[in-house]
Amino acid sequence: MKNILSRTLYFTLLMTFMSVNLTTAQTGKEEKTTIDSLYIEEIQDRKGPAKVLHAEPLYIDLIRDLGARKGEKEWNVGFGLTDNNNYDEYLALVEYEWAPIDRLGLEVELPFTFYPSNKNANTPASKLNGLKLAAQYSFFVSEKCKTSLAIGYIHEFELTDFSSYGNAKLFTGNIYNPFFVAAKRWGNNIHTLLYTGPAIQHHFHDNSSFTSWQINSNFHYMIPGTRNFIGIEFNKEVTKTDFDMTIRPQMRVSVAENILIGIVTGIPISRENERFSSFLRLIYEPGH
Repeated sequence: MKNILSRTLYFTLLMTFMSVNLTTAQTGKEEKTTIDSLYIEEIQDRKGPAKVLHAEPLYIDLIRDLGARKGEKEWNVGFGLTDNNNYDEYLALVEYEWAPIDRLGLEVELPFTFYPSNKNANTPASKLNGLKLAAQYSFFVSEKCKTSLAIGYIHEFELTDFSSYGNAKLFTGNIYNPFFVAAKRWGNNIHTLLYTGPAIQHHFHDNSSFTSWQINSNFHYMIPGTRNFIGIEFNKEVTKTDFDMTIRPQMRVSVAENILIGIVTGIPISRENERFSSFLRLIYEPGH
């Protein structure tokens, strides 16, 4: 059933995306260039500090647009399914991001994981993973070079599982995650982005820590004159003893002036622990 629903949703969004692309493709090359220029001008050249239009990845998303301008805000709701070797994992998240001043983005996120069956002894317990607080500052924005650079920090207060509430400490650890972002737009439609940094997990029960490095590279093509895009994320995790990478083809479709839907498929290069996964992100921009 879950596979049928996932494929139906993917097919519906794909057809919507293709129809938008086909309609756009019917216009002349000169008209496309004009539409692109006007759209980029609408985003970049509003009154305010410099800002470059970049395609934002859908799975490992940014705290706020690079070069964020004061007053920007956005709600995200996400749903995901991961087919692990021994059990299925359902993901959900709610996040709110905003820019209190120019170039600074802040975010609060509540990520959940649910496991529909505990028959397997190795199945984890469902829980609110933690409270995530994040900040991102764009320290370099060049409209001439179509390039933006940013640094940021995510702090997650890890929580115990639902079944242990009242019987154990509520907070089980911290995750410290500083990161760096570099984005470049090539022409009007080709977008590349690099997101990288260490994630340091600190567990309270034994005072141990574990460090992994995230290296996420992205490539997107934005459909001329629209906010729709197709692209791919390469989510890589490196530790002292292991290397994992998941390839995530994705697309984003605008369904209203201030509502977008993103859909992502996850394909691990090694199926040690998990197989295919899917993720859906609903993006709402109040006052867009």
